[in-house]
Amino acid sequence: MGLLLMACGLALAVVGTWSGYRNAREAMLPFVRQGDPTRAAIDAARPLHARAGVRRAARSLAASLAWLVLALYGLFLVSTGSVVGGLS
Repeated sequence: MGLLLMACGLALAVVGTWSGYRNAREAMLPFVRQGDPTRAAIDAARPLHARAGVRRAARSLAASLAWLVLALYGLFLVSTGSVVGGLS
């Protein structure tokens, strides 16, 4: 049972870390690129919360944090599996 918990936890930690990194990198994309000048001028006239780049960044940041929480849960499963399996 402990080995199964450790394997599932390790898989969840790896997938969660990679997906969190990918979403965090995607969240920074609107701040790195300038984009189309016409679209940027239209977005500049909108309030901050209504801009497409800000909404996309906030959505990606929330997804990144959710994946990182799942990765931490995977690390918890690894530590629980090591205690249950008698490896500690």
